[in-house]
Formats: sequence, structure tokens, C-alpha cells
Amino acid sequence: MTHSPATQQYREKQAGDLRPGDFVFPPGDGPAQEIVSIDVENDDYGVAALLRLAMDDGGTVRIAVGSSVPVGDGAPAGSGADAGDAGTADSPGPDSGAASEADAEADADAPAGPAVVVPPRPETPPAYTGPSAEELALIPEPEGTPEAVVSAAAANHKGKNGVQVLADRLAKGINTKSGSCLRDLSNLAFDLCIVLRDPDHALEVADLLNVLPFDGNLDRWASIERALALSSFICREAGQPERAAVYEKLLRAPESQEEDPFKARINARVRQRSLNEPNLYDKEIFRAIDNGNHEAEREWRFLRLEALMFLRAHGGSKTIGEDELARRIANELESVRA
Repeated sequence: MTHSPATQQYREKQAGDLRPGDFVFPPGDGPAQEIVSIDVENDDYGVAALLRLAMDDGGTVRIAVGSSVPVGDGAPAGSGADAGDAGTADSPGPDSGAASEADAEADADAPAGPAVVVPPRPETPPAYTGPSAEELALIPEPEGTPEAVVSAAAANHKGKNGVQVLADRLAKGINTKSGSCLRDLSNLAFDLCIVLRDPDHALEVADLLNVLPFDGNLDRWASIERALALSSFICREAGQPERAAVYEKLLRAPESQEEDPFKARINARVRQRSLNEPNLYDKEIFRAIDNGNHEAEREWRFLRLEALMFLRAHGGSKTIGEDELARRIANELESVRA
């Protein structure tokens, strides 16, 4: 006699919440089987993709990390364990309901078997809390239209071709739905701050991006993210930590978008690894130095500077603290401005 989910009491459980000792109904009409161990198989990007469950009957069940599976609350009904216990001299009779409940509770607390190795489980990420209305009020409203803000910023830097080209293009009309327009605004803010040492106008331009919400489009968000990291840096350098903290909260907006708990934990683990092992373009910079290509070296150092600012806006990582980040940012600023 078989005991499929259709004939036994069962519930759904997220694959990422499975543990050795759980009873899972394998595909088909067979009885629920106990999980002995769980192995996690990553995809080519190092993200958990597949769970391999070793069952007590010697079989293996593969489950995608995002799946839900039918699980039982204990050993399948009619199993050998139940049949062997029935009718023994020490077993309680039909009138011993209270004793049976006590025994059941004791059995539930008892170990399910020999200890097994449980694969590391990503920690549940802390709940993201966006800035309050009072905190958002620290970001001033633009003086005039976005086009006017850009024109005013560029007016102080006549003869600077890079800034003028960007400003002229943006002055024709700023469309915040356009990815290329957002990139131009982000590039203009960086040029004003890093190259032309004009952080005040850079912040005004960046604020045109900073107030835009995360809409799930990572390509568009990349430009907003750059502007937020730059704005955090500018405000901390200017002694405005409260305003900097607002930008840093806005920077973490994507962390609140995933509603699935398991996927949120996976995303948090990937995000933390990217913070702990950032790409700082060491190979590219050393190659440019060896080739004597100073322009290429400067471009790569510019990208390194952006990465360091992003890390600092996140409060550092487990491998690079805030003090070290501040030192490295100062070094890169000196290099790209030389």
C-alpha cells in the first residue's frame, strides 16, 4: 500500500527551509521519505541553484531552490515503525489517550537519528527601512527645472569640453525614463566633483537622480546608484552625516524588493560577497602602468574610485573598513586629478 500526498496529511514547504529529518514526498505515488542530508549545487555565478536530498531509502531527490515541495509531519502512516509498535505488551490501550499524547510529545522532542552535516544557510537579511519624510526633507528641491540646474552647473566651467558636451545634450530635455539620459546626468555629476572639484554643483545635479525610485530596472538603477554613492561621499566630506545617511538608505532600496524569504537570503549572501570581494581593477591598472598608458590607467582608477565610494556608502565590508576606504579614496582622488 502506498501513501501519496493525496491520501496523507501534508503541507507545502519552501525548498530552502528543508532540513535533515524532514519527511518529503518524492515524485510519484510513493510514501514520504526522511531526508538524511542536503547538498547545495551552485550555478556558474556561485549562487545556490539546486538542492540534492539524500533520502533514507538510498534515493536522491533534486529540487530547484525556488520550489515548494510536499512534506509530511512525521513517519508515513502504515510504516513498519507504526505496525511494529501496535499491540505490544507495553503499548497503551485504546483508553490511554492522555498517556499516548505524552508519549507523542516525548517522541517529538527526541533526536531523529544520527547527527548529519547541514549545509550553510544564508542569513536572513535585515529588514530594509527607507528614509522617513523628515529625512527626505534634507534633500533640497531643485532651483528651477532640471535643465536649468544642469545649465547653471555648466555655466561655471566654460571651456571644459567634457562638461559642456554633456550639458548641451541634457539642455535639450531631460527624460528620467531614458537610461542614456540618466547616464549623462551621472557622468556630469562625477565630472563636476572629481575632475573640476565643484562638489556643490555636482550634488545639485546628482539630486536630480537621487530622488528617483528603484523600479526594478538594474540598468537604469546603475546610474542612480552611482549618483547616490557620490552624494554620500560629498556630504560626508562636507560634514553633513545626516544628509549622507539619507543617500545611503536610498542606495539600499533594491534590498527590499524581493518578497520570497529564501531568494532574499540568497541575494543578501551574493551582495555581501560582492562587498567583501569587490572588483577594484587591480589587473587592469597594473597592465596600463606596465604599458605606459597613462590615460588608460586614469580611466581604470576612475572606476576603482567609483567602486570605493559605493563600498563606503554601504558602510564598508567585512574585508575593508571605513577608515581604510577613506584612505584609498583619498589616494585615488589624487591619482585621477593629477
